[in-house]
Amino acid sequence: MSIAETAGGRPPWRLLLDYVRPHRRSLLAGAALSLVTGATGLLLPLVARKLIDDLGHDRSISGALLALTALVVANSAVGALGSFVLRRTAESVVLGARRALSSYLLRLKITAVDRSEPGDLMARITSDTTLLREVTTAPLVGLGTGGLTLAATVVMMGVVDPVLLGVTLAVIVCAGTVLGVIVPRINRASRRAQDAVGVMGASLERVLGALRTVKASGAEHREEATLHAAAEESWRQSVRAAKWSAAAGNTAGLAMQTAFITVLAVGGARVATGAIEIGTLVAFLLYVFYLMSPIQQVVGAITQYQTGSAALSRIQEALGLPAEPVSRPGPLPSPATGPASLDFADVRFRYADDLPYVHHGVTFSVPARGMTAFVGPSGAGKTTVFSLVERFYDPESGVIALDGRDLADWDLSGLRSSIGYVEQDAPVLSGSLRDNLLLGNPSADDDTVRGVLKTTRLEGLVERLPQGLDTLVGHRGTKLSGGERQRVAIARALLRSPRLLLLDEATSQLDAVNEAALRDTVADVARTTTVLVVAHRLSTVTMADRIVVMDAGRVRAVGTHRELVAGDPLYAELAATQFLATVD
Repeated sequence: MSIAETAGGRPPWRLLLDYVRPHRRSLLAGAALSLVTGATGLLLPLVARKLIDDLGHDRSISGALLALTALVVANSAVGALGSFVLRRTAESVVLGARRALSSYLLRLKITAVDRSEPGDLMARITSDTTLLREVTTAPLVGLGTGGLTLAATVVMMGVVDPVLLGVTLAVIVCAGTVLGVIVPRINRASRRAQDAVGVMGASLERVLGALRTVKASGAEHREEATLHAAAEESWRQSVRAAKWSAAAGNTAGLAMQTAFITVLAVGGARVATGAIEIGTLVAFLLYVFYLMSPIQQVVGAITQYQTGSAALSRIQEALGLPAEPVSRPGPLPSPATGPASLDFADVRFRYADDLPYVHHGVTFSVPARGMTAFVGPSGAGKTTVFSLVERFYDPESGVIALDGRDLADWDLSGLRSSIGYVEQDAPVLSGSLRDNLLLGNPSADDDTVRGVLKTTRLEGLVERLPQGLDTLVGHRGTKLSGGERQRVAIARALLRSPRLLLLDEATSQLDAVNEAALRDTVADVARTTTVLVVAHRLSTVTMADRIVVMDAGRVRAVGTHRELVAGDPLYAELAATQFLATVD
């Protein structure tokens, strides 16, 4: 069972254990090395007491010096090795978290993405997962090894002198009470700081995604103010968290200094009365010094967990977003071959519960093979038809069937492997032209690619590009024109050899020559494939085998161009104006 499948509703520490579980062996090894480091440190005061006793009784100190040197060297070497193992484990935990979260985000339902800010999701996979590095080594290992070392140190102090131990514990209890007030404040401030980072990421993604529009509108200063406000809020909350973290650390340090002074005063009095020897006091003071490290480990573990738990909560929120079923890796064979039939039966749909319906009982049938065009005014629900066929969304009621089988009963990967889809804005991804063409069918051979390039009239573009198909197209295809991006999107869809081809305004940015060529291509494809086209150019619509006229989320007429011109006033009006103002 994956982390994503077990994340919902679980406390942050349980989620952290899920991330750590695959690396438990290396984590235990690092913890064991830390315990060995602590054990060697605990022996140092005892050896120091023996050294003082030997000096006081004129005995040879060579053995004690040799043992002291060996312990110091061993402590340093084992400590360094343990630190490396733990840091490596922490990096592995971060890697695992990023893999799990990135895989899950790619499977999010479109409805979940619609309700989220992409920049905030990016922050969760970058800055939030980075915090796991510290929360892994400090809370899990620091709390465990630090706690054990602290307990062992207290035991050793009790063996040396119980009275001085009581004095030390009284000071520590007072400090612990103060820390109990401080720690929750660290969590709240850290969570707000991470939320502000997410807001900043969302704002930045929003601006960079429409930078040309921002510049053309002269809105740089206004958008700059929004970004700065988010950055300042993150700074304020981070400073607040740092303030409370510093207060926690200083409280621990002050407690140890107070304990040292108190032990020195009480111990000095006990030495003066002969209750203990000077070597015992020195050994106990060394333990007080040594107590600082495990206490700081424990306090650091608690404060860092508060910071990390805020990030873990945000990661858990992302893993709690609704996602599609896990797709099997690699290309999937189509469940069937040949063109597909499509039926909508009384389909009602809206994008959210608080939004109006887009479809009010849409019903139509598309037979296998041939071309069907969807026309209608803006907002009629034409593009939504394609989104429902791809199962980016599910209808609220009614049935959508492919080959007579409800889409809900299809394997999602198998369904989409049968469909080629060209979106309205024909997006192109960063990377090479080849990467974009093979996005839906990476196993396509060179002959197939050349054939599709010829069909979509991209041969000339490939010849002009400096590295041909391996030329980088830039962020969102900025090195290509709008028409070129559209032809790349069409070529990408054709390379999938789809049973059902969905073209949403696929020729809107093409010149007359390329549009005519693409029309011929679509006509050829429609002889062996089911083609659905959302179009607003009369030249494209008239070549369709059937036309579905939509208006206000309903199908008002279905027929040929000739039939609809004579029988449907809306279609006749649209045809008279060449469909020039009918973009969804």
